[in-house]
Amino acid sequence: MAQLTLRGDSLREFPPLVQDFAKYKSVIMGNSPKTVCEYLLDLRTFFRYMESVRLGIDPHSEEFEKIDISHIDLAYIGAIETTQIYDFLLYASGERQNGWAARSRKLSAIKGFYRYLCAKKHLLENNPTVNIDAPKKHSALPKFLTLEESERLLRAIREDTESKHAVRDFAIVTLFLNCGMRLSELCGIDLTDIDPELRSLRVTGKGSKMRMIYLNDACRRALLEYIGRRAEDHVAGQTKTNALFLSERRQRISQKTVQWMVYKYLRAAGLENRGLSVHKLRHTAATLMYQSGQVDVRVLKDILGHEQLNTTQIYTHVSSASMEKAMSHNPLSSLKIDKPQYKSRRTEEDKDEE
Repeated sequence: MAQLTLRGDSLREFPPLVQDFAKYKSVIMGNSPKTVCEYLLDLRTFFRYMESVRLGIDPHSEEFEKIDISHIDLAYIGAIETTQIYDFLLYASGERQNGWAARSRKLSAIKGFYRYLCAKKHLLENNPTVNIDAPKKHSALPKFLTLEESERLLRAIREDTESKHAVRDFAIVTLFLNCGMRLSELCGIDLTDIDPELRSLRVTGKGSKMRMIYLNDACRRALLEYIGRRAEDHVAGQTKTNALFLSERRQRISQKTVQWMVYKYLRAAGLENRGLSVHKLRHTAATLMYQSGQVDVRVLKDILGHEQLNTTQIYTHVSSASMEKAMSHNPLSSLKIDKPQYKSRRTEEDKDEE
């Protein structure tokens, strides 16, 4: 997928009304550049689909990705009907194999765009998206590591004597498993975001919203070791950046580098082929905190930086092991009632036949 920025060069490929919508989402609504770019990409796919139908272009062809949508105007947008949007969602589900989340995001982009044109700009009277329901979500429990598996992962990093970044990697995974922060939040941490006594640090979450994360002993120990190692490089003049976690080139570590590192140590710990990822480490932190019985779901919501409580409630699931343990704690579980001793009903004649 092509990279987009909110600069003029990237925006020029979009219709003027879409450009205005992107600026509104960024400046007025305060959405992050990443969120706005995702809206733009989804709207580009939508309008390319509309044009492919009109022009008879195969949506599987390379030509589809080159369709020019810059000419699309208000009359074109206003003529789109609800059934055509349903056709696009069907195309996204079937031809593009978009799951629930991807289809919901595409519909959200289209709905937001039409809402902007109708309610904010008052350029359209009829909104073709108003009665379209969001795709139904298929509930699934989040994948996570058990306590024992989390220890195995951390041990795999500690035992890696060949990597010169093992101290950094140990600190990163320790923060993921203990704090439940997002990948983008971790990569964005600066040295100045950390309390001098290592009691807390500040992260920037979705929508550029900042929150404090409090550090436990494991995080403090891991950070203290890494920052000490990082300071040696700084004194040697190898780095001048304020970023906390650094790459091989002594620059802010990228999200891809962190993802690669986590996959590497999941394999080393024998935890590959489980569908685990960096984001699953966030799930692990949330699940372990909740299952400890010491963390209220409302507190967990603030720790994770969720807007809505129902987003956090996915972590209130209980593992099979916990359910099995709960069953064994039922006071009736140890109750044993012997079978009564019945007298045999066999007659003497029956015994003789034996």
